[in-house]
Amino acid sequence: MRDVGVWPGSAVTAILVVSWISTASADEACLASAQSELERLYCEVVELGDGAGLPSLVDFKRNDQSVQVLLLRQPAKRLGLTLPEVSASHIPEAKPEPDPAMQSRESASESVSGLSINQRLAGCQLRGEVIQCPEEVYELVGNRTLASLEYGVLKPSNRLDIVPFGGKYNDNEAVRSYLSAAYDRYILKMLTIGLGANTMSFTAFHNAFHTLESGGVDFSERMEQTYELLKQDRKTLNVTTRNHDELPESLSLCEPIDRDVIVCDNVGTNWVFVRTN
Repeated sequence: MRDVGVWPGSAVTAILVVSWISTASADEACLASAQSELERLYCEVVELGDGAGLPSLVDFKRNDQSVQVLLLRQPAKRLGLTLPEVSASHIPEAKPEPDPAMQSRESASESVSGLSINQRLAGCQLRGEVIQCPEEVYELVGNRTLASLEYGVLKPSNRLDIVPFGGKYNDNEAVRSYLSAAYDRYILKMLTIGLGANTMSFTAFHNAFHTLESGGVDFSERMEQTYELLKQDRKTLNVTTRNHDELPESLSLCEPIDRDVIVCDNVGTNWVFVRTN
């Protein structure tokens, strides 16, 4: 069962911690509507003439801070500007409040062996960074070095390829089924580019979908753009193996997405465990 808590929409977790230097030359009208350091930096980039590849300010504001960092990173670098710090400490904590329409995924997410989610975890034990099951062992994965990635995973041909949502937003079953399949694909594709420690929780994924779609932004297209930005960053930027030392407290927070991968989350933090045998 995958629960959805109340949490501000997010599209991806930032992979860097960056510093901030502000200047006061940006357009006053844009600055007047800016409500964060990133929005003020957006105004400055546009004012300095390097905003051609950026969305409108209205669309920019619809994104989570981590996506805003990705959008601004390259133009800011070209202009010699730095970015405000975005870290996990800025993410507000929230208690899970299950949405009845989103609670169960079993009908849409049976494992390759035909067992339900509850059956898959029967007899398993959570032991720190390891999930020990009767016949399988899963280990917590971190981010991988660039050199350890498989050949070609950072090329344009490696796409996220989440299909656009084609149902009705008030059809809870259709939304649940769509997000379940899309999230499972997202997790697997993040593993291919070595970012297992920087995945979104299902709650964040769910809220990103509703935030973007309700704002007129195609969720699948925006996720594809973000995935491409992450691939580009992986070519030149180092990442830490893990961003924190926190571990899941209970197996009740965990759920298999297939035979090889189990995802655990407490709404704000995500952990991915991969089968070792």
